[in-house]
Amino acid sequence: MLYDLHELQRSFLTPLAAFTDTGSQLFSHPFSPLAYTPMSRQIAASYELIHRLGKEYEKPEWGLDDTDIDGTRVAVGSQVELARPFCNLLHFQRDAQAAAIKDDPRVLLVAPLSGHHATLLRDTVRALLPHHDVYVTDWLDARMVPAKEGAFHLNDYVRYVQEFVRHLGPDVHVISVCQPTVPVLAALALMAANKERCLPRSMTMMGGPIDTRKSPTQVNRLATTKPYAWFADNLIHPVPARYPGAGRKVYPGFLQHAGFVTMNPDRHLQSHYDFYRDLLKGDNDDAAAHRRFYDEYNAVLDMPAEFYLDTIKMVFQEHQLPLGLWQVDGQTVDPSAIKSIALLTIEGELDDISGQGQTRAAHDLCSGIPPARKRHYTAPNCGHYGIFSGRRWRETICPKIAGFIREAA
Repeated sequence: MLYDLHELQRSFLTPLAAFTDTGSQLFSHPFSPLAYTPMSRQIAASYELIHRLGKEYEKPEWGLDDTDIDGTRVAVGSQVELARPFCNLLHFQRDAQAAAIKDDPRVLLVAPLSGHHATLLRDTVRALLPHHDVYVTDWLDARMVPAKEGAFHLNDYVRYVQEFVRHLGPDVHVISVCQPTVPVLAALALMAANKERCLPRSMTMMGGPIDTRKSPTQVNRLATTKPYAWFADNLIHPVPARYPGAGRKVYPGFLQHAGFVTMNPDRHLQSHYDFYRDLLKGDNDDAAAHRRFYDEYNAVLDMPAEFYLDTIKMVFQEHQLPLGLWQVDGQTVDPSAIKSIALLTIEGELDDISGQGQTRAAHDLCSGIPPARKRHYTAPNCGHYGIFSGRRWRETICPKIAGFIREAA
């Protein structure tokens, strides 16, 4: 019912969003006579602010058409390497004519299935592209997956990772960002225990909830102060009839977005007010930066209910991975079985999503890896998103990962 009410609200807001978008253009476009009337800038700014607050945000484009390799612009094309019901393995293929890319390491970047689209890692991919052959897990919006495709559990995520690693071969390097550090560690631990030949050369884990008992954050506390039944009863809703996934149980994107905003409401309110002032001042650069950020931030996807509830229960409430209680297809997940894969963990000093020590816990769990093949880095003055996006990511963290990968190759 809640999802249907949301769709009804959207149907009312869509005409308003279209009207305010047109109004903003009429009072700001240089070829419009209304743009030169008194108060035109204030009217245009007000219209655009209302438009952006009321519009529906679609999945953003990757926008990665080229990269710079040693001073040469090289074309980049994205193509689906493997297509699965809930995820596409996306390959960012650089122009094969560029000789410098022949020996670049192959990287599997495992994106989170946690509300935002994989395009949230656009800056991550952009920084890796010059010197790596990059593959990304591009998760599908669950409302677009027909119900006939069945359920998708946390254990299915593990199986997807294993399939992608086997497909890319034993020379791949796996990088997981935030939530997928847990299923990635499980996937590789099971492969190692089964003595598979396609084990990756290295695994880099960034800002993930491997052991949420360490430095618990507001996100962790929410998952533990409410019983499992509360999440199932209050956050799970069926997809409305107008989508391909009609009837599928999901954790809707609009509820996740509401949760994101309520974590820092004052910050978002101030950001929108600053955007309005930038429009009034004609500060186009800052206004454009605001649009880029919120085009990404406001674009959310529905998560499969089974996957979300499994994550709440197994990762945040029962701590099955660090306690050695997790089983996949009857086999216990034992990270100590990993012996040949080099390990790098990265945390942000100011991370308010995954607290300090939660990702580093992988070092104790992976006791079979020699100390010489383990590394850890805590990024100073760095929040959660700064680990994989922004200046610190580009200038400090990405070079460390690149060096680690080449050392492990």
